Amino acid sequence: MNANDTNLFNVNVSIVHPEYFFIGGLTGVPYSHYYYIFLFCTYIIAVIGGCTVLLIIAFDRSLHSPKYIAVFNLALADFGETNALIPNMMRTFLFESQYISYNACLANMFLFLFNTTQCFTLVILAFDRFVAICLPLRYHAIINNTVMSLICSAVWAFNAFQMALTMYFISRLSMCKSNVIQSFFCDHGPVYRLACNDNSINSFIAKLNTGLYFIAPLMLIVLSYLGIFLALSKITTLEGRLKALKTCVSHLLLVTSLFLPIICIYLIALTTYLSPNARIISVSLAYATPPMLNPIIYVLNTAEIKLLIRKVFKIRSVPS
Repeated sequence: MNANDTNLFNVNVSIVHPEYFFIGGLTGVPYSHYYYIFLFCTYIIAVIGGCTVLLIIAFDRSLHSPKYIAVFNLALADFGETNALIPNMMRTFLFESQYISYNACLANMFLFLFNTTQCFTLVILAFDRFVAICLPLRYHAIINNTVMSLICSAVWAFNAFQMALTMYFISRLSMCKSNVIQSFFCDHGPVYRLACNDNSINSFIAKLNTGLYFIAPLMLIVLSYLGIFLALSKITTLEGRLKALKTCVSHLLLVTSLFLPIICIYLIALTTYLSPNARIISVSLAYATPPMLNPIIYVLNTAEIKLLIRKVFKIRSVPS
């Protein structure tokens, strides 16, 4: 065995993985179990709403269009994020089972891909609205069911690859500072900061993921709406502008529900000290609220879905 092989062996054996992590969660907060019960209520609403949207789009052929393929993709990501996050929180804190194995922690971290898919899907929906309003005559030539399905599949594949890459570099860290994660789940940032060997590449990946899944999607959505508003300014009648803008209301509400809490968290963290408890509450709300609101927003703002629900429950509109 030469010197290089010996050095490589020494590097490999120096990587220390704890058998378990301890999820810190809220500390010193009285009646914190009421907060977890509140999150469980949001979970029930999110699951019922998400399943409703998924089933309606899946079984009604009139909704098998590019826009609703993207909406289905968003509802699927919402459903996955909700089930990956809140049931684990209930088990961890209400039943005081705060220890999680190393491999289960990595799996929990990998499921962050549902949140990243939400961000990318909102970009896809922004592109759909941009083409529909700015290039209406070419819409079906540019976007069809096959194209939208391929785009959504590519998003899932890319996110899965990126999360797998993130997990790989986490596995190269020696966790010997502590095994206590100051969060409510296996959050990437608090985990890689526990390392006692070089974690600079993990810090870079954390910044890269922020750029990929927060800054870039938000900038692309803003650019799409700048183009949309420019196209709307060329419509001569106010009625025509409002009619076109109405098709964007649901999407704008979805963007607001997902990105506004994250923007607030970043601004607060940059301008003042954010205690661990405050960070946990704000981040958990930012993750739990959009999956609950998204189905409600689409049901209340989409005429096709409201009509189908009326048919299912045999509710007929009363003429005014």
